[in-house]
Amino acid sequence: MKKISQRLQRFTKEDLVRAAAVYAVIVFLLVFLVFPLATLFVKAFQDKDGMFIGLAHFAEYFTSRAMVYSISNTFVISIWSTVISVTLAFFYAYALSRKNVPAKSFFRYVGMIPIFAPTMLLGIALIYLFGNQGILTSLGLEIPLYGKIGIIISESIYCFPAATTILMVAFSAADNRLYEAAETMGTSALRKMVTITIPNVKYGLINAIFVSFTYSFTDFGAPSVVGGNYNVLATDVYKQVVGQQNFNMGAVVGIILLFPAVLSFAVDWFTNKKQSAAINSRSVPYQIKPHRASDLAATVFCIIVALAMILFFAVALFASLIKLWPYNLTFTLDNYNLAEAGSGSGLTAFRNSILISLISAFLGTVITFIGAYIIEKTQQKFRISRKIAYFLSITPLAIPGTVVGLSFIMFFNASAFNIPFTQYAVLNPLHGIYGTIWILVFANLIHFYSVPFSTATTALKRLDKEFETVSESLSVPFYRTFAKVTVPLCFPAICEMWVYFFVNSLVTVSAVVFLYTPTAPITSVMIVSMQGAGQTAPAAAMCMLLLFINLIVRLLYEALRYGLRKREKRLKV
Repeated sequence: MKKISQRLQRFTKEDLVRAAAVYAVIVFLLVFLVFPLATLFVKAFQDKDGMFIGLAHFAEYFTSRAMVYSISNTFVISIWSTVISVTLAFFYAYALSRKNVPAKSFFRYVGMIPIFAPTMLLGIALIYLFGNQGILTSLGLEIPLYGKIGIIISESIYCFPAATTILMVAFSAADNRLYEAAETMGTSALRKMVTITIPNVKYGLINAIFVSFTYSFTDFGAPSVVGGNYNVLATDVYKQVVGQQNFNMGAVVGIILLFPAVLSFAVDWFTNKKQSAAINSRSVPYQIKPHRASDLAATVFCIIVALAMILFFAVALFASLIKLWPYNLTFTLDNYNLAEAGSGSGLTAFRNSILISLISAFLGTVITFIGAYIIEKTQQKFRISRKIAYFLSITPLAIPGTVVGLSFIMFFNASAFNIPFTQYAVLNPLHGIYGTIWILVFANLIHFYSVPFSTATTALKRLDKEFETVSESLSVPFYRTFAKVTVPLCFPAICEMWVYFFVNSLVTVSAVVFLYTPTAPITSVMIVSMQGAGQTAPAAAMCMLLLFINLIVRLLYEALRYGLRKREKRLKV
């Protein structure tokens, strides 16, 4: 007791505030991440009555022919989507990073458009292009859309922006001295590609492959629109939980969905560590040299990819502006009448989606940035607590949205939990948020927590540690330094975090499809229901509205960032 009291006496008021903040982050992630996931794992080993049955559900799943087909179908979709998306992204990123392509900013932003749209929009565009009465189908270009082909095309487009972003970062880390030495030795362009370029970006390429594989493996939106009878794991979870109310088997499928995500998480950690070690202070930035033939080929390739992207979204826009395809092509705005969409609840769903996204963006940005600051800038007295908080903060990166939603419904839907090996139960104090918009907000916070956390950590690492040292020497409280120095210097990163939370919260469906209720409808889930009911044009209109809002938010952010850069240049001058 004496040692404990002596330790407490050594803690200042600021130390106590820091400790409280660190433990608050840990408690938040324990309650909304660890406890729901633990409930999911427990459910997989129980029967409907809560009795422990071991691996019986897993045995049942892997001995069911239909379930095994879902696994094999999911792997087929993921492998093909990864090959197509990463291949296209590799050459697209190479063209924008290493060749003299005009209007690079335009091509870069066009390639990122799928990020801002619900994945269902890609499926709807494919229906209007290659469906039974599609535009290209009527011209003789017919493909078996519903099933494997349609899902692969949708997932390839969906994964393309993420793969492109990763590979562009990888291409930017080149050392020009290697290429100068190769040119001096008369090395051909193909040999330079094989012996220098690909080895230099191999970790980024591996990372892009695993990220794309995980995205396509766990996505729910595209298979729900163009999947037909081609079952995959993401739709299996929905059928087990929502269709058959079989939460135990749904937990089994959720655990299976975790494996590729966890593997991708491990690969991402390994490749980031290796890639950062490959750059040193003597590296020379890559210098693009004009080469007429290859520059022309790169430009043509970028134009083809950009036109394909624009075509998909232009078709979706066209579908949302006509009365009835292909019988009545009269242009109308009736499909955008939210008051009549979704059996009259479209306006409520749209309002809920905006509100949930705004709350998720503001609350997520505050929690994530403060958490990252406390972990990154606090003193060494809380080293173990900081490591625990850091590990929990990056863990959501390995959790698919489907698993987040599934674990939330199992944890928060329960009013009480039985204590193992006893007849007693513990009340669940958080049961009250089930059925409200708050469970959707917290699901978004956990689902998208890791990327903004990494953004904040990167921004904080760039700040000189002297700020904190000088503040301590002048007896300035750390929270005043945080408000007066850290937040203004990290303001661009904070805005980026806000946009990330808002954009993804507005279009996500995989996590929230299990959590919405008729009293709190949301647009992304309503789009799936409307498309399934044959209301494709109103569904396309709702998708376009979400896309427009996200694009406007992104453009406002780019304008703000441009203004901040100009202000910094004026101050330097």
